[in-house]
Amino acid sequence: MVKNNPDPTRSGRKRKRKLRKRAYLILIPLIAFVAVAGYGAYLYIKADTVLSDSHVDDGREKSDLREVAVDPTEDNVSILIMGVDSNDHRDNSESARTDALMLATLNKDDNSVELVSIPRDSYVYIPEVGYETKINHAHAYGGVKATVETVENLLEIPVDYYAKVNFHAFVDVVDALGGIDAEVPYEFTESNSMDERDAIHLYPGEQELNGEEALALARTRKQDNDIERGKRQQDIIQGVVDKTISASSILKFDNVIEAVGDNMTTNMTFGEMKSFISYATNSTDLAINTSTLEGYDYQPGSTYYWQLDQVALGETQSLLKGHLDITDSTTVESENENESEKASGTY
Repeated sequence: MVKNNPDPTRSGRKRKRKLRKRAYLILIPLIAFVAVAGYGAYLYIKADTVLSDSHVDDGREKSDLREVAVDPTEDNVSILIMGVDSNDHRDNSESARTDALMLATLNKDDNSVELVSIPRDSYVYIPEVGYETKINHAHAYGGVKATVETVENLLEIPVDYYAKVNFHAFVDVVDALGGIDAEVPYEFTESNSMDERDAIHLYPGEQELNGEEALALARTRKQDNDIERGKRQQDIIQGVVDKTISASSILKFDNVIEAVGDNMTTNMTFGEMKSFISYATNSTDLAINTSTLEGYDYQPGSTYYWQLDQVALGETQSLLKGHLDITDSTTVESENENESEKASGTY
């Protein structure tokens, strides 16, 4: 009986096909890894360049309410977020008032953020001028320095970092992310970022908003008040955070970096900014708790103010101190200084 010898040509073709399959299985993940790593390196270099340009050395090594400078990789820190009512055609970046003012404290152990909205009409003491008026005037009187001092005096906690952004940053970031989901409470019209009257018209309901629409929602208070507006601003920030950390937004980071860098000034270095990435990548979900300083309407003359409730304010101060893990020693020292200033008539 004659045995059939295997075809050496066919066996060779099979071996080549197997080798090609193995090569594909190795090369495809390798190419993907190189592409992702390359994009990551590109974003890192771009962020370093763009965000470093946003950094301002204000000569302030630490808050006066800190015994030593903080290290955001190890310490709980606070960030004051200032939304300034300015744009290019107004040419008022230094004299503008703050249209949104929020204080965020970050706790590394809990992987949590306390985000407190400070109503723009809050009647507070402004150290820069030495009397009480609306808190949003502080920036017009003395820029970032006066605003930081006012917030520290009000909440009795250190402000470690600040980020000042204008309206264009907000619009550009939302657009770079492809829009955000938000709840519009009622129908309204509002000016856009270039002050074109009634340029934005929104209807009630959950919907996706572009940058100009999100800004209009954040600014309007025609049918409610500044407190409700503060809550909407917090919801919008939460929407931006959710969209930013979603997988679908990875390829949009390039535009987000550009949007932020072109419209922000901050005393945070790029290295310090990087340390906050751990809050989003931590194995524990990031918890963002929002609140607004409570109070009531106050109009002693022709000007309207938001008079803060002192009991509620004290509770907020205690909450933020606990979240920052601050002892009372610094606070007592600060209070003694204030009492001394009052006694001497300089407060």
